Amino acid sequence: MRNPDLVLVRYDEIGLKSKKVRIRFEQILIKNIKSMLNADGISYSAISREMGRIFIHSDEQDAVNSVTKVFGVVSASPVHTCEPTPASAGELCAIFAEKIIREGQSFAIRPRRTGNHGFTSRDIGIACGNAVIEKLNKKVRVDLDNPDVEIFAEVRQDKGYVFTESVKGVGGLPNGTQGKMIALVSGGIDSPVAAWMMMKRGCEIVPLYLNNEPFSDDTTRERAMKCIEVLQKWSPQRKLTIYEAPHGENLLSFLNNCDNRLNCVMCRRMMYRIAGEVMKMEGAHGIITGSSLGQVASQTSQNMLAEMYGIEYPMYHPLIGLDKLEITDIARKIGTFEQSTKPATCCMAVPEYPSTGAKTDEVVKAEKLINVPLLLESMVKNLKIISNI
Repeated sequence: MRNPDLVLVRYDEIGLKSKKVRIRFEQILIKNIKSMLNADGISYSAISREMGRIFIHSDEQDAVNSVTKVFGVVSASPVHTCEPTPASAGELCAIFAEKIIREGQSFAIRPRRTGNHGFTSRDIGIACGNAVIEKLNKKVRVDLDNPDVEIFAEVRQDKGYVFTESVKGVGGLPNGTQGKMIALVSGGIDSPVAAWMMMKRGCEIVPLYLNNEPFSDDTTRERAMKCIEVLQKWSPQRKLTIYEAPHGENLLSFLNNCDNRLNCVMCRRMMYRIAGEVMKMEGAHGIITGSSLGQVASQTSQNMLAEMYGIEYPMYHPLIGLDKLEITDIARKIGTFEQSTKPATCCMAVPEYPSTGAKTDEVVKAEKLINVPLLLESMVKNLKIISNI
């Protein structure tokens, strides 16, 4: 049997948009598909689209695995093409059946029709089912409810498509359709997953790493950069711009001047301030954190209120309702878990008994003991842009 002619790509949410928006999203999705195929070394002759479908003209077996990594793709199938008639689809279904259905097994034809035709989906199903039974000499049976084997026959306006598998895609919206976000990436398990989840929702991310030296070392930084490398693989269409900001001077100022129980809350407030400055530089729309409600001391609801008090930028917490096991499962699936769990020095500025219920007025009072504008100015002045990960 010949190799599949092409890959049929399906999307979901894009189809709910207005015609103008859908076309724009489809164009971005196709651009991203091309970038992923090129990054994976998959050859293709063309990529075309019809209403609700995108077709990759490639006979390479790995094309399906490549395209299902693209945000916005919900599933993909390697398909064989035929003439857009029930008879032609039936002939191809019979060839498939001979290869994949064993004697005594049940099967079902899943027909679909799109376009202007003189036949119905039911006609396609009957023609294909009869062709299979005739080919296998009636040694199989039809079971539409719980078949051993399913064969899909889709007839559109100009072509027919027959396939037997549908590989699940990552889903979401095409990367680049929802603006730009500053992603705080520490190198732990949570923050890379949070960044990835917003990428899945169509956002371009700008990773920002806060360097805590001398309260951490290069092992922490290396882990963060490795996680960003993994995120880059999910976005081959655009090279990530990575910012690194010095944060150790801030931590030292907290330790020397403030109630150390508030260190974590004050730390995050400074992180948000520098992220806001980077947001302005990049023309971004918000800041992404890896916060999960109640997971650590700084992520209690009261502390999060204190952390964000007076911060004027939109904050996004995609992990807020997930537990550690759920977050870890995602990290494993997307490839960041291995990097996030490599040995690294933990932040040595974390107090032994951090506050879990910081009040906004005590945080504001504590910040009056340090020179926040001067610390922020120093961070902005010493920002680094990294391009060689």
